[in-house]
Amino acid sequence: MEIQWRKSSKSADDEADSCLELAEHDGEILMRESDHPGVVIRTTRVKLRAFLEGAKEGEFDNFA
Repeated sequence: MEIQWRKSSKSADDEADSCLELAEHDGEILMRESDHPGVVIRTTRVKLRAFLEGAKEGEFDNFA
């Protein structure tokens, strides 16, 4: 089965711009950068949700 990667509508369409892509496969959430597609981070829905909630609350704003 081929993995169906998704990226945010906020990501640029230009191939030179990097974006973060997400997919679900075998019960895991997969993450990769479009410019390094061979490096895949695997996580769970629970851990991803905790990260996204923290990001929404500004916990990681100092990294951007």
